[in-house]
Amino acid sequence: MKKQNVRTLSLIVCEFTYLLIGAAVFDALESEKEEEEKQTHMLKRQGYIEKYNISTADYEDFSLTIIKLVPHTAGVQWKFAGSFYFAVTVITTIGYGHTAPLTIAGKLFCMCYALIGIPLSLVMFQSIGERLNVFTAYGLKHIKKCVGFRNTEVSHTNLVVVGAFNVTVITVAGAFAFVKFEGWEFINSLYYIFITLTTIGFGDYVALQEHNSLQERPEYVAFCLMYILVGLTVVGASLNLLVLRLLTLNTEDERREQQAQREAELERARQFTEFHGNSIEAHHIDITDISTQYHNPHPGPYPDFKSAISSVCPCSCLGRRKNCTYSKAGAPKYPGNSLPLQPINDIYNGFSDEQIGRASCRERV
Repeated sequence: MKKQNVRTLSLIVCEFTYLLIGAAVFDALESEKEEEEKQTHMLKRQGYIEKYNISTADYEDFSLTIIKLVPHTAGVQWKFAGSFYFAVTVITTIGYGHTAPLTIAGKLFCMCYALIGIPLSLVMFQSIGERLNVFTAYGLKHIKKCVGFRNTEVSHTNLVVVGAFNVTVITVAGAFAFVKFEGWEFINSLYYIFITLTTIGFGDYVALQEHNSLQERPEYVAFCLMYILVGLTVVGASLNLLVLRLLTLNTEDERREQQAQREAELERARQFTEFHGNSIEAHHIDITDISTQYHNPHPGPYPDFKSAISSVCPCSCLGRRKNCTYSKAGAPKYPGNSLPLQPINDIYNGFSDEQIGRASCRERV
């Protein structure tokens, strides 16, 4: 089995195994907490119904109204600042879900906008990430020269290490920034950044959703947008290095397999040629003395040694292998001296009985 197929099957098995492990861990960590939260909210729900003497239907309508009002606590979502923020979450595939189009025209435009914007943003981030990696390699090379390294070449591993360092710095710095601006705990801020920069976008934590921030804090809006774009660029550059490495490994394996296949074919051809060349030498047949005067019912530029081939070849495949070639005994094996096989009927039909008898006498001698 080819190495590429083995790798693909291994990756599929690893992926499903990883999914099973993740499901088991999340089940163990979250299921009990979910039940506790459910019981707590059901008790509160029943307490509100009894306290305010309202029906279950009124309570459900009241809860739905509160849920729909949550996005509006950040201000008007569909003014320019909020619309720009939403557009960024669309084309970067973050998709927090904190707000969504309500009109039919808005939903249709969102689909068309995403079809063009997502590929465009992917190409842009990939291109910027590539330039960033080139700049990083250039900087590392000069740093190595200044420090005094003998080998100033920048390896792929060096770039991966620098990329991981950049991702760590921008993640930790952003976490402290959102602790200050949003008032979140550090772990929640770090969680928000990771979910955002990996474009998972659960939407349980979303920046710019408190204290009418979209309208009253334009500098914070600009910071959030720039941070998301720069962070996605840095993460994309690091992921680009990893993907490039995997593609390089796959290409190298394919090249090695193709080279091994070509070498095997050449070895088989060499053995085949040597085997039949030795057979010609063992019969001591002088195929150059056969007359070139023959009549052939099948016209074609056949060589003058056809009468000897049937008595030389030790195998029974002569009538089928028209494309096989034999080299004349003692001569260099190159295309100019190769002897193409022809069906036995063509050989005997192309020579006179006198020529055939003369070749048979030589063989007996």
